[in-house]
Order: sequence, then C-alpha cells, then structure tokens
Amino acid sequence: MDGILPIYKEAGMTSHDVVSKLRRILNMKKIGHAGTLDPSVDGVLPIALGKATKTIEFLQEAGKTYTGSVTLGFATTTEDLDGEVIATKALEQPFSIDEIQTAMASLTGEIVQIPPMYSAVKVNGRRLYDYARAGETVERPHRQATIYEFKLTSDPIFDEQKQQQSFTFIAKVSKGTYIRTLAVDLGKKLGVPSVMSQLTRTSAGGYDFDHAHSISDVAERMAQDGKLGDWLMPIATAVEQFPHVELSDLQWDQVKHGIGQPASLCEPLQDKIVLTYHGEVKSVFHWRSDKNQYRAYRTFSIE
Repeated sequence: MDGILPIYKEAGMTSHDVVSKLRRILNMKKIGHAGTLDPSVDGVLPIALGKATKTIEFLQEAGKTYTGSVTLGFATTTEDLDGEVIATKALEQPFSIDEIQTAMASLTGEIVQIPPMYSAVKVNGRRLYDYARAGETVERPHRQATIYEFKLTSDPIFDEQKQQQSFTFIAKVSKGTYIRTLAVDLGKKLGVPSVMSQLTRTSAGGYDFDHAHSISDVAERMAQDGKLGDWLMPIATAVEQFPHVELSDLQWDQVKHGIGQPASLCEPLQDKIVLTYHGEVKSVFHWRSDKNQYRAYRTFSIE
C-alpha cells in the first residue's frame, strides 16, 4: 500500500498517536506523517504509506494553511491555552480593526521567529520542551519563516469584564512556522501580551478537508472493504509542484541503472524534476552542478 492518506486529526491526539493507530488498522509499519500537529490542534495531517514515506520532505515544503483565534490581554508559558499564565495586561479599550490589521500586515513576508520553549526543536541534542519541563532555559535558535497571508476573519470581540479582546484569523505559511509564536508576536506589535486561543490546520501538503478522513472512518472502511480505495492519494499528488518529464524507453533504462541525465532532459534547469515512465512516477531527480547532470534524489520504483 503506497500513497498519501490525509487524516483529520482530532484535538487531544498527538501526531504520533495517529501513526500508531494507523499501523494497527492498516497492519503495516512503514508509515510517517508530514508535519506535527500539537495535541490541542485539530486539522489535516498528511500520512505517507509505504514508498510514499520518501515524499514527506516534499509534502512539508508545500506550506500550510491555518484558521484560529488570538486573544489579547494575557500570555502563557506555552503560547496557547495549555500553559500557565505568565503575564497579563488589562485592556482599557479595544484595539480597532485598522490597528489589528496593520500589525498583522507587518508580520507577513519573510520574518524571523524564536521557537517557543514548549516545542520539538532540538538544542544541543535535547528538545526544547524537555528543557522547559525541567525548568531550564536555553538560548533558542532564530528561524526564518515566510508568512504568505495573515488576515483578520472576524470582527474583534471585546470582553469588558475580563478586559481582553479576541478575533479569528487565517494564516498561510511556510514550513517551520510556529503559529503560536505568530500570535505572540502580534501581541508584541500591539504592545500587549497575547496567546493563540484556538487553531485548526485546514490544509497541508496540498491536501485539505475535502481529502481528509478521521481515524474512526479509516478503521470502518478497512473493516468493511479491506482497502482504502480512492481515499489513498497517489504518490504523484505529493510531487505535483515539480516539473514532470516522461521518459523514453532508452532514458528509463539509463535511469534504472543509475545513469545521470543531461541538462537537455528539462530546460531551463530546475532544482528538482519528477521522472515518469508510462505515466507512473518513478523518481525525483535534482540538478547536480558538480556533475553537470540531473541525478537521482529520491527513487520510488525501478520496476
């Protein structure tokens, strides 16, 4: 069984939980996910099965879309509602829509983020959340991220009793972006502490809710039909972003035997290309300037 199975991960589960459950349901070991979702976050989690596990890096590079909410007026250790409150600031009056939109606009494009302490980023061989749980602090690496879109999707709501303000958003971002940190940085732009108060991933790796199925639905389908059918997306869907080249019989014979291909295979030169034979995705090649050839980067099949 080879392909991509987009899963709707419910809040309360870890991404590892999803993989573990699917290994039992599908009775296979070679399974991986393309981009961790925090336990409190629900949404689309692409799962790679069999040979498709070689496409995980390509799925992650495709970017992600989120919807969620930000609350202004307090901050937590985890930058979401799961952590302990570490800062508060009562809002004497609500921010205007223009003020919020201006702050959001300033966080679009190429930005630098500092990952939250409660994250899986490794420093000196240990994950940041291990330091955080031990009460230790460590210098965190700065990371580049691209925010393609960060927009307000509701009228802000001001809670006069709590003196807090909340609103919803949509964010389209690159690989490695922390939405929690984006919410905190938005508060900093406005001069107040803030948290990400809800988050849903609506698309990842090119798959959205229309493609995604719950764990229970997958279990039921396997029990009834013994196969995933059209729920399993072809490997080709994971590499759609790259130029495709259909090989001749001679070229395919060369590729099978590890022979590189000249620049003329795909011009102008591309960093990565997908090679197909009789319409089936066989390999991803990349341009090697040191070899002056396209060479194999990921091979899915030589049959």
